[in-house]
This record gives sequence, structure tokens and C-alpha cells, in this order.
Amino acid sequence: QVQLVESGGGLVQPGGSLRLSCAASGSAFNDINTMDWYRQAPGKQRDWVARITNSGSTNYAYTVTGRFTVSRDNAKNTVYLQMSMLKPEDTAVYYCRMTVRGVHQYWGQGTQVTVSS
Repeated sequence: QVQLVESGGGLVQPGGSLRLSCAASGSAFNDINTMDWYRQAPGKQRDWVARITNSGSTNYAYTVTGRFTVSRDNAKNTVYLQMSMLKPEDTAVYYCRMTVRGVHQYWGQGTQVTVSS
């Protein structure tokens, strides 16, 4: 069984930075998987933000390209989302998701990010 735990959220001023972490338990992290970050603002659908594969390939939603960076530390079973130049519209609950071998999906519980002055 896989468990994902996000952390690092909080309140930050516009233009500031935060780094989110997603720590995975279990051996699946070293299996063939992709890690995605999603976010959900109040009253809105959950939107995809970024992805990183086992090989380290990354992709980003156009809304965060150039501002967010996703990375992974396989030794720590952890994926990170470095967020810079934050805007009020980045306010949301951020979730990580692991997809193992293209079939099994696991979600974390989410971490709140609030961008406000």
C-alpha cells in the first residue's frame, strides 16, 4: 500500500516562494511511476499542475511554467514542488498523486497554499 503525505503549504505574500513536499511510503516509489501535482481552488475543479517521471522528465501547466519546478529525490521517496513568483490565483489546496505502472493511482491528503497580502 502507498501513502502520500504533502507538507510545506502556508500563507505567503504575492511574489513569494514556497516549497511543497510529497513523501511516499512503501516500495512503489522505486517502481515505474509518475508523480503529479494538482491543485483545487474553492468552488473550482481540481487542475493538473506538474508532472515528473521516473527518468526525471517534467511537464508543467502553462499557468505555472517558468514559476514552478518539480523535482524528486528517490533516496528520500519524496517529490518537491518549488513555487516562485506566487500569485493570488495560485491559492488552492495542492495534492500529489502517484501513478504506478500506469494503473494504480494514489493521492495525498493535500496542503493549503494561500497567496495574499
